[in-house]
Amino acid sequence: MTRRTFLAPLAAASESHAFAPSPAAAEATTRPAHAAPLLACDAHLHVFDRRFPSEPGAEVYTHATATDYQRAIQARLGTTRAVVVTPRAYAADNSVTLDAIRQLGADRTRGVGVVRTDVTDAELRALHDGGIRGIRFTLYRPEHAPTRFDMVEALSARVHALGWHVQLHWTADQIAAHETLLMRLPSTIVFDHMARLPQPVGTSHPAFAIVRRLVDQGRAWVKLSGPYLDSRVGVSGRFADVDALARAWVAAAPERLVWGSDWPHATETVPPDDARLFDQLADWVPDDHLRERILVRNPAQLYDFPS
Repeated sequence: MTRRTFLAPLAAASESHAFAPSPAAAEATTRPAHAAPLLACDAHLHVFDRRFPSEPGAEVYTHATATDYQRAIQARLGTTRAVVVTPRAYAADNSVTLDAIRQLGADRTRGVGVVRTDVTDAELRALHDGGIRGIRFTLYRPEHAPTRFDMVEALSARVHALGWHVQLHWTADQIAAHETLLMRLPSTIVFDHMARLPQPVGTSHPAFAIVRRLVDQGRAWVKLSGPYLDSRVGVSGRFADVDALARAWVAAAPERLVWGSDWPHATETVPPDDARLFDQLADWVPDDHLRERILVRNPAQLYDFPS
C-alpha cells in the first residue's frame, strides 16, 4: 500500500466516475422542534468531493461536500461536532475524510476510515494525527466492499493499540453468523444503524442478544442512525416501525449510544427530512438529560473529543 492511499494530493476525478445529485440536495429549511444541546455531535455522516479520486464506476454525489454539510446539517440542526465516515466510493483512500475533518475543524471533528491489512504503522499514526479514531468494515454487501471478514480480527488488534474502535456495517444475519469472531475482537466495536435489525423482527432477531451482550460487557456501542435502512413503512410512515427498536436500545444502554444523521442519505431515492430525523431522536429519548448524554457526553468519550 502506498502513502497515496491515505495522504493523496487533490486530484481530478475520472470521467468514468458517475456524478449524481445527492439525495439530500433539495434540503428543506425548517428547523427541528427540539434544540440541539451545546456541543451536540452528529456521529455519522459521509462527504463526497469530486476533487478526490474515487473508485472506477463509483457514484460520487454532488452537493455533498463538507461545506454543503455545514449548511444542511450544522447550521440547520445546531450540531457542532461531527464524525465523518469514509464512503465506499473511495475504498481505502481516506483523503476525502481527512480533508473534511480539516474543513469542519479538527477540534470538533473526528473520522472513521477504511484500511486494509497491509496498512503500515506509520500510515495508521498519520491517520490518527489527522483525526481518525476508528475503522469501518462495510460488509453488508461484501461483493462490493474494499475489505473482507478475514481482515477484521487482525485490524481490530492493531487499532486497539491506538485506542480506536472497529465500526461494523453488517446485516443482522451477518452479526449472528459471526458471533464467535465478535466475541474475540480486542477492540471496542461500534454497530452501525442500530445493528441493522430487520423489521418487523426487530429485537427478536438473534443479533439483538449478541450485540446486547457486547454492550452490557462494555465492549460495544450502537449508533442510532439510518432508521430508513430497515423500515418497511418508509418515509411516508416516518419510519415509525423502527421506533420500538430504537427505544429498546435506549432502555438497554443509553450510556452506549450515539446519534448520527447518515447525511447525505446516499441509499435513499426520496431523501428524509433531517429536521424530522433529529426530532425522531426526541421521540425515542424524551428525557432532555438522557438525550444530552447521547448527543454530547457519549460521543465525546467514544471519539476522543477534547474536554
